[in-house]
Parts: sequence; structure tokens; C-alpha cells
Amino acid sequence: MAKGKGPKGKKITLKIAKKSVRISAEGGRRLDLSKMGITTFPKCILKLNDVDELDLSRNMIKKIPSSIEQFQKLRWLDLHSNQLEDLPEAIGTLQNLYYLNISNNKLTTKKLPKALNLLKNLRVLNLGLNSLDSIPTSLGALKELREIGVFDNALTTIPNSVKNLPNLKKLNANRNPFPDSTKEEDPADSIKRIKTLYLVQEKDLCYSCLQTCQDERHNMNKLTNVTPSPSKKLSFPLLLTPNSSAKDNQEEWRLR
Repeated sequence: MAKGKGPKGKKITLKIAKKSVRISAEGGRRLDLSKMGITTFPKCILKLNDVDELDLSRNMIKKIPSSIEQFQKLRWLDLHSNQLEDLPEAIGTLQNLYYLNISNNKLTTKKLPKALNLLKNLRVLNLGLNSLDSIPTSLGALKELREIGVFDNALTTIPNSVKNLPNLKKLNANRNPFPDSTKEEDPADSIKRIKTLYLVQEKDLCYSCLQTCQDERHNMNKLTNVTPSPSKKLSFPLLLTPNSSAKDNQEEWRLR
């Protein structure tokens, strides 16, 4: 191997690429070139630019060319676990994209393309395991976003424009150097609330957990329904009924 050069990687031919096209679970055409030892974006796949899904994950690709814009039908793009240090602005032209995974790369905040905020149909965005020190407030333009992953970065805050996205259901911001959680938190800080309270419906509980909750509720009802003896006064007349304050504020704690 020549000094200073990295591994050559596997060469992907058009024949290999065509054999890697599958029918996806949604009935579209999926080009799966994951775990192929690829070091450079294979130009030959531009001739297969009518696929709906493209998986180039778990390779050693360092650069995605601007020619990615030729994949105008693309709805699903997986580039996780490569060596990417930046992305082209052309990625913003993929207006049909609803899933984008660029986690476990070498991306910094400065190298995130500004055009990401043009992906108006994006529902899932994974930016975890990179070197981001902040999240662009412009991502607040992604009104259709349901899930976003920013775990394992260098973040100290999440912008309100992202936390308050109207359709956001899941935000994974684990293992970031956020300020000490013992400090007084902003009432609008939904990230800390997600970490401290989980609301689930009975249908989502396993049988044993459901039985435990029902038993506890039954015991609590028995306590609250006990009529105090007329000969004795309550020792704590101002004490709130258990969970009454949580019940009153339940809507405030729900995920938006």
C-alpha cells in the first residue's frame, strides 16, 4: 500500500449494483450496498437513480458527491457508519426524502449543509454519534419531522425551534454534555421532562406491569374512600391527595 493512502476498498460495478436491488417492505426498489467495504461513492449507481431507497451504510465513504441530486425519487437514504466529514448542499434537492440517517460519521455543525432545512417531507432524521456542538435552529423548518436523534454529540442545548416542532414524537439526545440537571430548568424544556416522566396507555403495558398498576390503584382507592372516624381530626388537613397535582398538570407533561 502506498504511503499516506488509505485502503483501496471494493470496486462496485454496475453489474454488482443491479444485483443488489431488492423490493423494499413498502414495495419500492431498494439498492442495498451496505457493508461492502466501499471507500468512494460508486458513480455507476447514478444509472440506477430511479430507486426509492439507497443504503450505503457501514462502509468507509468519505464524501458524497453533488450528483446525489440525480436520485430525485429517493425517499429513504441511509449513510450511517461511514467516514463522512460533510454533505453536499445538493442533498436539499431530494424533496421526496422522508428518512435520512447520517449517524456515526465525522460531521461537525459547521459542515452540516444549510439545505437540510429544505427537506420539507422529512420525518426521521438521525444525527447521532457525530461531532456536533450545536443544532442549527433552521431545522425548525422541518415541520413534518416525527423523530430526531442527536445522541452522542457535544451538545449543551437543544434549540426551541426543534423542541417545539409540531409533529415531533421522539427526540433522543442521550449522552450529551447538557448543563447540570439539578439547576432550575426552563418550563419549556421538553427534553428534561421526557427524561423524568413517561406516560403510557394501559394497552402498552405487559400483563405483569398492568396487574401491578391495577393493584396499586385498587389499594389507593381503598385509602381515599375510607371515611375518617368522627371522633378524630385529620392530622394533615391541607395534604393533597396522592398524584393530584400530577393529574392536574398531566397535559403540560405530555409530549407534543
